[in-house]
Amino acid sequence: MMQCQTMFNHKFVNSIEDVSPHDWAQLCTDNLFCSYPWLKAFEQSQCVHSSCGWQPHHLLIYHTQQLIAILPGYLKGHSYGEYVFDWSWAEAYQRYGLNYYPKWLCGVPFTPVTGQRILCKNLTAELTEYICVTLKETCAAYSWSGAHINFFTDNISPSRDFITRHGVQFHWFNNKYKDFTDFLNALTSRRRKMIKKERQQAQRYKLTIRWLTADQIDNLVLARFFQCYQSTYIKRSGHQGYLNLTFFKEVLNTMPHIVRLCAAFDDQKLVAASFYLCDDHTLYGRYWGALEAYQSLHFELCYYQGIEYAIKYNLNKFDAGAQGEHKLTRGFQPVTTYSMHHIAHPVFGPAIADFIQREKVHIEQYKDQCAQVLPFKQQ
Repeated sequence: MMQCQTMFNHKFVNSIEDVSPHDWAQLCTDNLFCSYPWLKAFEQSQCVHSSCGWQPHHLLIYHTQQLIAILPGYLKGHSYGEYVFDWSWAEAYQRYGLNYYPKWLCGVPFTPVTGQRILCKNLTAELTEYICVTLKETCAAYSWSGAHINFFTDNISPSRDFITRHGVQFHWFNNKYKDFTDFLNALTSRRRKMIKKERQQAQRYKLTIRWLTADQIDNLVLARFFQCYQSTYIKRSGHQGYLNLTFFKEVLNTMPHIVRLCAAFDDQKLVAASFYLCDDHTLYGRYWGALEAYQSLHFELCYYQGIEYAIKYNLNKFDAGAQGEHKLTRGFQPVTTYSMHHIAHPVFGPAIADFIQREKVHIEQYKDQCAQVLPFKQQ
């Protein structure tokens, strides 16, 4: 390693419990999805473990024996649950008889939310260089195909061994709206009518919609939500969701202050729900499910109720999840996301880097096209 890196040392650990919650919290100051209890919930519930292709393998960086940085990481045996898609890279490896897995991923399992990924108080250029060199050398030593950092917002300096990949998500931003009607008034007449019609369609089922906090979510309500979540996931993808009931119980027990459930009841029976998380500035829509097909109810519980909630509680942003161009006409705006990739193979590395550079041009064009169809009166 280079001389400036000798001030640091590191190790990998295979469980978040190998780090004290206090030490983790000291470095993860404002990061809900990289927080100790959120990531521990995945491990405690066995939603991530070696046999399911998500082996916890967190990178700890030290300076003179003091822990100064953490990269929440996983050894991956597949590319499911990441939302930065590299299936074509894996297929190319397979065609040439090479192993794309295992690879190392720094990110949040099953959670395509942007945020800090290198947990530290001062991400210097020297520390960034050490991390990049460490990951490169570890890939070579253990025959990992590469190392990846997904959905980061850190101020990561460029590295010749990593290339930054762009993506697009759709987020709703609160322009100091007074209420939902004020938001609608900012839209074109055509889109106002569309949203009003969809809300009326959802209301015709005579369901009672309630926002529940953690203390209002008893075992019966949680079980009904989980049934909705699993049922919808199976219908949509043909297999069960990534998360189990134990995970949701763990989050409710350890992070009750962030949990919100927007639930629709038929009489006293929960028939559909959207599971939200909330911090001081952002509402996050994460998991949705319904026991039956209710026209426009998905839009109501996952988008319009979330927008109303964000306005009511003066939140700056509403992140309703990855993908979904249909969000654009409902007031969600395109934003650029970032990931970093090191590919160890001497031939595939440059080839994938070239692909990413060419892809960036199309991503920027796509983002511009998305912005042109936004429903606001004044773009």
